[in-house]
Amino acid sequence: MREEDMEIAIKVVVVGNGAVGKSSMIQRYCKGIFTKDYKKTIGVDFLERQIEVNNEDVRLMLWDTAGQEEFDAITKAYYRGAQGCVLAFSTVDRDSFEAIETWKKKVEDEVGQINMVIVQNKIDLIDEAVVHSDEAEALAKKLRLRFYRTSVKENLNVDEVFRYLSEKYLEELSMVVEDDTQTLTIGQGVIQNDVKSNSKDKSSKNKNETISLKPHKKRGKKLLMSSKCDLL
Repeated sequence: MREEDMEIAIKVVVVGNGAVGKSSMIQRYCKGIFTKDYKKTIGVDFLERQIEVNNEDVRLMLWDTAGQEEFDAITKAYYRGAQGCVLAFSTVDRDSFEAIETWKKKVEDEVGQINMVIVQNKIDLIDEAVVHSDEAEALAKKLRLRFYRTSVKENLNVDEVFRYLSEKYLEELSMVVEDDTQTLTIGQGVIQNDVKSNSKDKSSKNKNETISLKPHKKRGKKLLMSSKCDLL
């Protein structure tokens, strides 16, 4: 079971095609800054932020992964151990939207099923959108994932994305703790019942059992045979 003073650390990977705003999202969330200059992530980058969720201190470790295929061999190794994932695409990049299911599979191939969200970034460029709102919503419904529209530039819904993933992980963690507690309680009950039933059996045997005394010589022979076996 989880100790009260144990630190809760959550690893979240942010994946998606290049230039959809993954690095900017993490920079905005962890440092509160935004830059228009695009700089391609080489391999992976890492930032963290301490937050409070449901009266729990949580350390969010955010991994920014390169979106280009040439870095796949490197980035896949960093998916392992993740408890949450952001699947990001850009409002003005059709290919990034169509690649969402591929990115989901890449992560799940490494870590299995974890909490995920789909994020449509650069919503401030809605006038230039190449992905319709109903398309994005339909994809989220198909994949059964929470869907957020964000603008890193305007700092819109960025906090909500990571708070949701943190809350989902804490829910799962509390369920594990409850299951452990319930298992322990059930186990104790079985032990107590076994002790009671054994006590009853012994007492009933003592009442009905006839004690017969065997000759001492037979016992002596038995011990002697045992000792001979030991010597052999």
